[in-house]
Amino acid sequence: MSEIQLPQHKIDKLLEICDAHGNQPGELINVLHKAQHLFGYLPAEVQRIVADKLNIPVSKVYGVVTFYSFFTMTPKGEHPISVCMGTACYVRGAEKVLDEFKRILNINVGETTPDGKYSLSSLRCVGACGLAPVVLIGEKVFGRVVPGDVEKILKELD
Repeated sequence: MSEIQLPQHKIDKLLEICDAHGNQPGELINVLHKAQHLFGYLPAEVQRIVADKLNIPVSKVYGVVTFYSFFTMTPKGEHPISVCMGTACYVRGAEKVLDEFKRILNINVGETTPDGKYSLSSLRCVGACGLAPVVLIGEKVFGRVVPGDVEKILKELD
């Protein structure tokens, strides 16, 4: 895997984030949350910087990043799409909705479209079971989604 070049101003901000948390190993998850917000994801280069600043092994940082589902090591699209696969959504057809997003965008769960516009993921529960099946696009919630709605939803984003 080739190294990516992180912008220096973002590296400086990341170092400030670590300093603001006292460079304490116990603050790893808080630091990673802020780092992901800053970069949009947690590439290996960011993980190395955090490990160095908090004086912990990179393997520990990597272990935390891969254990928690809210952390990602791949860049998300401009419009991150998450389909809820919790019980209520699943029994009301979320899998068919997810399949329709995969078909139209020509990507699988965990992937981003080549133009960087959309990424697709599934999640367990968003707590809006009364609106099942639910799709989150960024911060916007779409409820009672059926496969026929997918194309219209995507057109709204353009």
